[in-house]
Amino acid sequence: MLLSGAVMLLLLLPWSTQGRAIHGSSSPAWTQGHQLSQKLCTLAWSAHSPMRDMDVPREDDDETTDDVPYIQCGDGCDPQGLRDNSQFCLQRIHKGLIFYENLLGSDIFTGEPSLLPDDTVGQLHASLLVFSQLLQPEGHHRETQLTPSPSPSLPWQRLLLRLKILRSLQAFVAVAARVFSHGAATLSP
Repeated sequence: MLLSGAVMLLLLLPWSTQGRAIHGSSSPAWTQGHQLSQKLCTLAWSAHSPMRDMDVPREDDDETTDDVPYIQCGDGCDPQGLRDNSQFCLQRIHKGLIFYENLLGSDIFTGEPSLLPDDTVGQLHASLLVFSQLLQPEGHHRETQLTPSPSPSLPWQRLLLRLKILRSLQAFVAVAARVFSHGAATLSP
């Protein structure tokens, strides 16, 4: 898994050096963000597909997935909010990407049982890293304190947690993809 993740990260690094979306200017890298968000959507759905047919009960009382980030109406991610000031929306997306990146790097996804292909999780993790770096405010260090590390999970919990996390990640990246699709189509110079 480490080798495939490292190779994927190396392949994606040229993307991260082309420009940053949040750097105080009025012109974020909408096209690049659009491409990365589309890739993330594809990877999130492909990571979820091996678990799709599992009959997993819904439990909403788990501490690891209680505070998952959502993009809500008040976040300025609507077309008018993006036109007026896209920074708040982009910061919200950035925080969400870091949150999911931390979860994908935790024992929930790296521990046993291993039902997901390592390369899919590694690619998803690397893509989240590159996309969060694209949205990293210039001059700011990586914000690891935003998301507390999840408490260690037991093997029997991991299947449930993976499914719940992947479902919420799919919803999050779908909205982020819509934001960047709109931005690339209407707000790019």
